[in-house]
Amino acid sequence: MPIRLTRIDNRLIHGQVVGIWAGAVGANLIVVADDEVAASDMERQVMKIAADALSLDSRFFTVQQTIDVIDRAAPSQKILLMCKTPRTVRRILEGGVQLDTVNIGNMHPGPGREHIAGKVYVTAQDRDDLDFIKTRVRKIYIQDTPEQKVDAY
Repeated sequence: MPIRLTRIDNRLIHGQVVGIWAGAVGANLIVVADDEVAASDMERQVMKIAADALSLDSRFFTVQQTIDVIDRAAPSQKILLMCKTPRTVRRILEGGVQLDTVNIGNMHPGPGREHIAGKVYVTAQDRDDLDFIKTRVRKIYIQDTPEQKVDAY
């Protein structure tokens, strides 16, 4: 499977992802699985600029498109799969895609959100989705950047 890492980060593609995470996992392609971003030319263009700055290819798919095409990636494509929420990762797993490792990076605070570690704040639904993910992947962990300590989930 060419997916090097699946990362949950509500910011999706930004400097930390292209400047640190992609290199840390050896990715040359960032795939964003998000229905709203897939429908927004402006959001796609802004994120593409960030990826292009470090010569990384990027693709923007709906969740269903991701499920339909991710297994057809070429062996030369080393993918960093970016998802905004645990719900998205759960939907991808329920769609039959096999994921090995899920990194929880950034989930902003807000009403009804509980702080669990670092920059990760979850709702009851997020926790349910993360618990589901934990049963389907080899490894799930919380880590903001590769050089920081890993918190178990």
